[in-house]
Amino acid sequence: MTTAPQDRFTHVAARPHEPLRTFHPRRAALGAERRDALDRLWPRWGFSVHDEALGPLPLRASRAPGSADDPAAPAPVQVLDAPALFGRAAPLVLEIGPGMGEATAAMAAADPGRDVLAVEAHLPGIAALLLRLEEAGLTNVRVGHGDALDLVRRRLPEGSLDEVRVFFPDPWPKPRHHKRRLVRPAHVALLRSRLVVGGTLHCATDWPEYAEAMLAALSADPGLANASTRADGFVVPRPAHRPETKFERRGRALGHEVRDLVFRRVA
Repeated sequence: MTTAPQDRFTHVAARPHEPLRTFHPRRAALGAERRDALDRLWPRWGFSVHDEALGPLPLRASRAPGSADDPAAPAPVQVLDAPALFGRAAPLVLEIGPGMGEATAAMAAADPGRDVLAVEAHLPGIAALLLRLEEAGLTNVRVGHGDALDLVRRRLPEGSLDEVRVFFPDPWPKPRHHKRRLVRPAHVALLRSRLVVGGTLHCATDWPEYAEAMLAALSADPGLANASTRADGFVVPRPAHRPETKFERRGRALGHEVRDLVFRRVA
């Protein structure tokens, strides 16, 4: 049995030799219910991006190419064996930063034919999502602890994903921090390379300036095409398959405008 990661968050803290993190590596207290969820449910549905002692991923040999944003990086020789992880072969979705898992669980329940890798850096969100999976009886979600971009670079081969979801990532509003944003050209190229042709990259944000920056980065990638038919390039209202979360409802009450962007891989 693997060990729950209550005290292992340092594995996703930034180090000088690693890429800049796109999230704040912070600690947060866990209540008794969430500690119990990690202890009971992590061995069943959890995996670690960085530490095999926490929860190893089933791997298979591959000649997958190196990182799209670092062509000089060595190609991974061992990549995720998704059928072994889920117990079946099915289209695979990656959700980066599911937060407390409200949308993740709802979308997985509505789409049982696809499997979901939900990768989160913060333990309260991981525990909350594990509880939602248990309550809903879902079997098509696995919850990863760590930096999702590291998983993409090291363990996901090109053309392995049916969809990538990036809902409400940290906007990093200060200009000097924009280099830490998740949706920027180098990361878009990396994520696009892991999509199947026809697969979708779906982003959402309630930060207007970041929405425009997302649109520019996605539109500039020659391998992606915007699915929106609106002149401004956004999907409004939000797609019906993406449920509105508590966080989103609170933002709307404060006057925040939420914008969705849906792009498909065409090459």
